[in-house]
Amino acid sequence: MRDREESCVRHLWRSYAVYNKKRVGEFGMKTIGVLTSGGDAPGMNAAIRAVVRAGLKQGMKVIGIRRGYSGLIHGDMIEMNARSVSDIIQRGGTMLYTARCDEFRYEEGLQKAKKVCQDVGIEGIVTIGGDGSFRGAADLSARGIPCVGVPGTIDNDITSTEYTIGYDTAMNTAVEMVDKLRDTAQSHDRCSVVEVMGRRAGHIALNTGIACGATFILVPEVPFSIDDIAQKMKQSQSTGKQHFIIVVAEGVGNVSEIAKEIEEKTGIEARASILGHVQRGGTPTVRDRVVASEMGYYAVELLSKGIGNRVVCMKDSKIVDYDIQEALGMKKSIDKRLYQIALDISF
Repeated sequence: MRDREESCVRHLWRSYAVYNKKRVGEFGMKTIGVLTSGGDAPGMNAAIRAVVRAGLKQGMKVIGIRRGYSGLIHGDMIEMNARSVSDIIQRGGTMLYTARCDEFRYEEGLQKAKKVCQDVGIEGIVTIGGDGSFRGAADLSARGIPCVGVPGTIDNDITSTEYTIGYDTAMNTAVEMVDKLRDTAQSHDRCSVVEVMGRRAGHIALNTGIACGATFILVPEVPFSIDDIAQKMKQSQSTGKQHFIIVVAEGVGNVSEIAKEIEEKTGIEARASILGHVQRGGTPTVRDRVVASEMGYYAVELLSKGIGNRVVCMKDSKIVDYDIQEALGMKKSIDKRLYQIALDISF
């Protein structure tokens, strides 16, 4: 009798396990989308690759949405398979293209996007981009399409994460360009005033400046005066230095005007150089490829559990996630100690 009862219990558990497995297949996400939005960044392709491969591994259908939220609204998309993302991990830019989309800021655009998702069967979306992209992801999540954001921007200005995809590559590109400018500055006993990207954040400028041994680094987070720059250059001149590099974050001001003022106050010929969008392109570094792969994989794990309205982030060098609204409300600044180190050892 006891054996019979145990047999019945085992049968019930087996039946329950089979039911649960079917339930997961029936109610778990079957189709997800992936898009890139805002400015492109090296490593975005690595993130796309991770999302597609991780989704396929979970038994999902993965839809590539081209040209960001604009492509979502207008149905510009393609089903992706393992071969769709072959040989893209080493490429800069984004194979899914990117675009700004003002229409997505309004209810009508959001409803269009939601309807497209329903028509196509997209149950969740991985959005790779910056803060603006995350706001769109939060809005779409609130309308029943769970979204997970992955931070992709060279500026490293997303407040909730220590690191953003593309940042390391952009810095290495900037350092390479500044090193080339140094050759000319040295040949002519000149001051080269170099603007790097970063909008209102000085992360690229600070790290590029210290890596290049810049005499002075100008970032939006730290007040400065041209007199401070001129005084430091003159002090360096007194020790025999004849050429100078000044690295400026683009959010600081007009780099040509800064160069002109430096020349007027020091008598040293100063030339302005704007590195511009060259920093957004190129082969992603090892770090950008690895972090992008980790973050893309993690995003799919969240969606596979039905979890949306989250941002994948790095904290203490580990991959974590936050509520999107919580993430957007966080604060972040440059490393003030590193800035002081740069000033102390550059003369």
